[in-house]
Amino acid sequence: MAVNYMKLWHLLLDRGLKKVDLERMSGISHYTTKRMTRNQNIPTDDLGRICLALECKVEDIIEFIPDESFIAVQNN
Repeated sequence: MAVNYMKLWHLLLDRGLKKVDLERMSGISHYTTKRMTRNQNIPTDDLGRICLALECKVEDIIEFIPDESFIAVQNN
């Protein structure tokens, strides 16, 4: 399954925040932010820190996108 952080970037824009603000507020590293920019997986504890800092739920910042093999398994 792929991940997409577009919801997070929209949330930051809506609140007038930048990625560096998110790093400072949540304590995540620049490396983690860079991975999210590339829609790569990050540790769940980092997701928790982001949600605490932004006072939101995980589903407010991330979307899971099933890949074709996952869909094929679900259809059988």
